[in-house]
Amino acid sequence: MLRWALFLSAYEFDLEHRPEKTRLRGAQEEVKMDSRKPGSGAAALKCPQKISLLSSPVRAIVRLRRTAHMLKKGLSPTERRTLQEDPQSKLLQRQISLGKAKLGSASASVLSQASFEKAQYFTFDTSAQPPLSRSSKRKKRSRNPRVLYPGSTRRYLPTEQKSKAKCCLLLLASIVCFQILNAIENLDDNVLKYDLDGLEKTMRREIFGQTVAIESIMALLKDYLATHIHNQPLVISFNGPSGVGKSHVGWLLAKHFRSVVGHSFVLHYFTMHHCPDDASSLACQLDLSEKISDMVTQAEIEEKIPLFILDEVELMSPALLETLSRFFLTNQTNEFLNAVYILISKVGGKEIMNFLLQNVSTDLPLPQGKMEELLTSVRPVLSHAHPFWGFVEIVPFVLLEKSHVQSCFYEEMMSEGIYPDPSHVERLASQLSYHVKGGRQFAAMGCKQVVATVNLL
Repeated sequence: MLRWALFLSAYEFDLEHRPEKTRLRGAQEEVKMDSRKPGSGAAALKCPQKISLLSSPVRAIVRLRRTAHMLKKGLSPTERRTLQEDPQSKLLQRQISLGKAKLGSASASVLSQASFEKAQYFTFDTSAQPPLSRSSKRKKRSRNPRVLYPGSTRRYLPTEQKSKAKCCLLLLASIVCFQILNAIENLDDNVLKYDLDGLEKTMRREIFGQTVAIESIMALLKDYLATHIHNQPLVISFNGPSGVGKSHVGWLLAKHFRSVVGHSFVLHYFTMHHCPDDASSLACQLDLSEKISDMVTQAEIEEKIPLFILDEVELMSPALLETLSRFFLTNQTNEFLNAVYILISKVGGKEIMNFLLQNVSTDLPLPQGKMEELLTSVRPVLSHAHPFWGFVEIVPFVLLEKSHVQSCFYEEMMSEGIYPDPSHVERLASQLSYHVKGGRQFAAMGCKQVVATVNLL
């Protein structure tokens, strides 16, 4: 009985929502069929009343069941309202609730057409845009750049976080600055250790007429002795005519460094004394090599720089010069790179004297601008004697004037205990030979004969 009532309610619902023409046509067909049936007059009047009496409770049951089904599915109120307003959806929900999910071809086509008209996806019609929700409207609102603080608190800007990289960079910069200052202090300590200022004062007091040469020697020594790590040894060559003070400078250097670094790290080598003849050339080579090697090795252990003063180099044999030149190379072990060599010779002295006499001026024996030109003219002569002179530091010693020779007499007479009478000194200095050039007198032999002259007094 319940199934029959549900079927009648579905049929009544279909009649109510069927179009007018379809309903009229159906009513006419029903009248015709009823007219054909016998006894359809009084019975036909009683059937609508029975159907109306049964349809009200059935409708209530169907509505309650549909509501329960939608609650089970979890539909929102908006979706339920849409299903209630759509008659096709109502029919579909009623058929689903009755277990009749199979729709006819007509109802399926109507439902698909209605759903296609209401579709919002995969269409090219951009005229109908979906309404904006509250969330999208909130996103499009312009934000206020001002920061609003609570009224009960003070208004402070947010604290900035300090970068750790900046702190590391400052630490690195401070370390580098500390290392630089430490290196500068070490350089000053090394210079103070060798007392080069005292050496310069001594040389200026006892050496006459060689201001440019003394400045060059002190500059080279200060640059080299400031550190203990080098890539090549320091080789200085004193070149000039006889009697201009080359050997005396070498003697002062040996005396000073013996008092600073010790006697065992200073070698004052005289060729005529240590190697008198050519017959013992091989023995001289072995002796010189052994002395240099021993001193360099011991100095490296004690972290000192040895000094080798080699006088009368022009008298050395070619084999001995070749042996000596091996210690001047750069591709050696570390201990042989930390050494100072002073070469004293007359090689190139004649060229220096001629260049000086040709370029003499009224103020100085040799202008400062002419020094580079002098070295350019002297270096080929020295390289012809031996190739190692091509890469050593050359310090030319110029000729001495008559006033410088008089100073040499004063110094020698004071050291011998003789009173230096000015007239006597003038008379002794006038006995020597001079080169007169540009109104100035240059001693031909320098102070070479001063000692012998004072000894005759």
